Amino acid sequence: MANHKSAIKRIRTNAAKRLRNRYQAKTTRNAIKKLRTTTTAEEAKALLPKVVSMLDRLAKKNVIHKKKASNNKSKLTKFVNKLA
Repeated sequence: MANHKSAIKRIRTNAAKRLRNRYQAKTTRNAIKKLRTTTTAEEAKALLPKVVSMLDRLAKKNVIHKKKASNNKSKLTKFVNKLA
């Protein structure tokens, strides 16, 4: 167990950040799945900027690696262009 006041606070803040990161990452994964399951080009084109923004935000905050975000954006863009 933590012995210092600062260590106890660090445990609390890490737990809060972890919850926030998990929520944002799960929301993004669900948005990616929703985009992947769309069949119309118009709907996919409308969803793509939102999903790309979510991925960029996660990469900026180091929740996911920047190259993973880049790979996901590339694959999703290819998918949307193929629908059109």
